[in-house]
This record gives sequence, C-alpha cells and structure tokens, in this order.
Amino acid sequence: MTALHPIIKKTYFSNKNDQGRNFMPKAKFNDIYKDLKKKIEAHAYPYQSLLPSEHELTEVYDCSRNTVRRALRGLIERGYAQAIQGKGVRVLYQTPEQSTFRIGGIETFQESAARNHLNAETRVIHFSEVRCDEALSDKTGFPAGELLFDIRRVRYLDGKPLILDKNLFRTDLVPGLTPEIASHSIYAYIEDTLGMTIVTSKRRMTVERATEEDEALLDLGNYNCLAVITSQAFNDNGIQLEYTVSRHHPERFCFEDTATRQRTTAR
Repeated sequence: MTALHPIIKKTYFSNKNDQGRNFMPKAKFNDIYKDLKKKIEAHAYPYQSLLPSEHELTEVYDCSRNTVRRALRGLIERGYAQAIQGKGVRVLYQTPEQSTFRIGGIETFQESAARNHLNAETRVIHFSEVRCDEALSDKTGFPAGELLFDIRRVRYLDGKPLILDKNLFRTDLVPGLTPEIASHSIYAYIEDTLGMTIVTSKRRMTVERATEEDEALLDLGNYNCLAVITSQAFNDNGIQLEYTVSRHHPERFCFEDTATRQRTTAR
C-alpha cells in the first residue's frame, strides 16, 4: 500500500495584514493550486503517492478546508491527481517525454519555458488596433464594432523561433497593453496588474501547410506543415477577451489531455 507522503512544511501565507486584521487574499485557492502543482512537478510529491490530507493542508497553507478543496479540484481536473474514496488524493503526474508545449491546460509561454528549463524570448513584430467588422466577428466571436489590439509575436526558445502568435485582445478589457508588455507576458499583465481571472479557453487544433510567412519567421527546415491552435479565452464573467492563432513548430509540440469516463446505463 502506498504510504502517505510526508508534509512539506513551509511558511506560505498569512491571513493577517500588518495591523493584525484577518483577510482572505484574492483567489488564494489558485495560489495553493500552483504551489502544489509545482511541488508535484518537482517530484516533492511523487507519482502514486498520496497528498497530505485536507486537514493537514489547511494547516500548511493557513486557510479553510473549502479553499483547499478548490485547489485540489484544480489538480484533479488537470490530470495531476485523482481523489480515491476512503484514502485521499493520489498523484498521477509523470514527467512527460521531451516536449515544449503541452495542450490541455492554460499555460503561458513563459510558464512553459520555465517548466522546460529553457531561455525564452518574445519579439513583437506587429502591434496596432483594429475595429472588428462582421467578417472578423464571425471568425473570432468578438462583437462587431469592438476595438481590438492586433498583435503578432514570434516566440523563441534558446534562440530558436518556434511559435508565431497572432493575438486579438479587447482593448476595453485589457487597457494599457503595450508592445513592451506583449514582449513579456500578456497573461501576467492581465492577471497580476489588472486583477482579471482567466477561467476558460476553448481550443481547436489543426495541422496546416506552412505559409510563406511561417517559412520566413520560423526555422522550419525540411518541415512543410505546422500544428495550429486556435483559441478563445474567457474571464470569470464569461466574457471573451482574447482570440489567438498560434502556429507551432512541429519539433516542439505535444498534444496532451486528460479525460474522465462517465459510465451510463446501457439501453
């Protein structure tokens, strides 16, 4: 039987401000989720081990049981762990084979680069504003008449161009966006500076022939096709803030997903 993995003690959060008044940091469960996810990926909680109990985690993170449950739910939904009735939460994560981009979660370019221990660079090659017309509305899902940031970026890892990103963001939902911000992390700006929560990303994956633009901007070598991810991102109010087409070099791309089977009664 797999033994419960020891708790990793850490002073992580405090529920009091400088004046000693209690408060609850915004989206604290998300911070706990990220910390547990990081520990699992670092094998502090190895494959098939049991995470500490909900009670133990509430003490480690100084939070409510409901907050811990929301963090654990995030791990379960993303395939990092599984709830086992009567035992606890078992780790399912295994280090994947060498791949840079895994589709299945909402992971930024910078987060992916850090996970792979690679040097990341983003070069903004186009930045403007565009008014959404009917044709663009039908394609992207944005309302006609909406003013959008139109951005194109080339993503480099260890000096090699691997992704061509074509982004559209609503200017009213992402105010103050600049080429400088776009050259680092737009999502970090949205979440950390603007305080917006990005909840859902709807994605469609296709394989397409490389265009002249792809060949000019990406080091494709003998490849004549790319993996193309078309995505729409929505905030916690269910409002679409982004439409992106990401064209990926095939050498550094991996599709990964987690599915849970729901049994139904046969008729």
